Amino acid sequence: MVCWTGVSQDSYLHSKRGITMKKVIFTLSVLLASALFVPHLVFASSAQDLTTIPAPEGLMGIISILPIIIILVLLFMKVDMLFAGLIGGVLSMIIGGITLGRANELLLSSIPAMLTITVPIINSAIATAVFKSGGYASALALVRRGIKGRVEYFAAFIVLLMAAATYMSGIGGGTAMVLAPLAFAAVGAVPELIAAMCLAAAVSFTTSPASLETSIVSQLSGENVGNYVTTMRPYWILFTIIAILIGFFGTKMRGAAFLGEESEEIKAKSNRELLINTIPAIFLLFAVIVGPYINNAVGMPILGPLMYLVITIGLIALCTDFNIKQSSTALVDGSQYILTRLFQVGIFITFINIIGETGAFTVIVNVAQAAPAAILVPALIVAGYAIGVPAGAYVATILALILPIAVSLNLPLLAVGLITMGVGLGSQMSFVNITMQAQSSGFDIPILQVVKGNSRYILASLVVLVIIGLVMV
Repeated sequence: MVCWTGVSQDSYLHSKRGITMKKVIFTLSVLLASALFVPHLVFASSAQDLTTIPAPEGLMGIISILPIIIILVLLFMKVDMLFAGLIGGVLSMIIGGITLGRANELLLSSIPAMLTITVPIINSAIATAVFKSGGYASALALVRRGIKGRVEYFAAFIVLLMAAATYMSGIGGGTAMVLAPLAFAAVGAVPELIAAMCLAAAVSFTTSPASLETSIVSQLSGENVGNYVTTMRPYWILFTIIAILIGFFGTKMRGAAFLGEESEEIKAKSNRELLINTIPAIFLLFAVIVGPYINNAVGMPILGPLMYLVITIGLIALCTDFNIKQSSTALVDGSQYILTRLFQVGIFITFINIIGETGAFTVIVNVAQAAPAAILVPALIVAGYAIGVPAGAYVATILALILPIAVSLNLPLLAVGLITMGVGLGSQMSFVNITMQAQSSGFDIPILQVVKGNSRYILASLVVLVIIGLVMV
């Protein structure tokens, strides 16, 4: 199609987008420059706790929270998280009279703070190496051979493996990319199985000792990763059991049957060889879950990160087709995902800290403190879920916005964890979430079908989570 100007419509639209982008960049440049010279409407503080900064009053109190609202709106519109953060950060510099020098200080402290959370980095890298060596594919093949046609048990094991693998690696999308095609080839696109896998992923990556989300919780709450993981483990187990039951009974109810055969590579292996292939995965799960208790009992880190890193990589080289060089390379390559995301979130948190220095979070906390204490945690859980639905691609970003409020209200660590889980549940109803996209691709169905299939089970899980927030906190 050709426009009246004689230029193709695609070229015309591209030109208009280019002009619009130039306008946006120009506007941002003007705003950033203005931030250097605008009078100080609110005095910036060097305090690390965002809510120790005095809250602006009256109209300025309302204006100070506008950057947070703008960021949320932009995330809902699927705008890149860093661009959304930049808009909010620059606006806050103008509102608060925060200098470029202070913004630089916040950047140079925020990024290193994220990158020093080493245990999740190590765990994620090791688990990715186990993935690449074929440990999980071998486990599925072994179970399929052993259950002799009882598909519902295979479905339950897929959900269990989804939870365990995500818990070890901290990456729900990466786990789904591996397991969804295997599940689809074996039993087809069973809606309950897909929903169960999504639920298992959500509760696992939000409570995992290896996830970006746990790193965010640790950084913002001031609690170490181990305390958070230990606090949330009973609830991870509870929701994992619920997910397994959904997968089991849903598959049985639909009368699913095995479809395709094993791959030629898997078919060529005996049960003994498959069992040996799964040893690294079994050991890593044991070390991550049971290791801390053993360490406390013996009084030394006999199964600390260094030991289980070395042992797992050695087991990969010994028990799989990978040699020691391939195992080491898989370890290093496996760190790329979480390191990249930690760097990305470190930049975003810089903008959140800039917003915090205007007193915006203190304003929100002051309002929240007026609410009845009994409904505060459930309300924050529902709010986290509601934000997670449209902005599910940015779970860590949403946490960086919501958790400072929860922490500032002196809510216990369990409440912080339940709110984090709420955001995770919302992400499993999101069209832009990586895990959801991986399920859509792996099961060869539209993502809308995934969302519809998930809705009743995710919403029911949200109700359970809210009840726990009412009763336990």
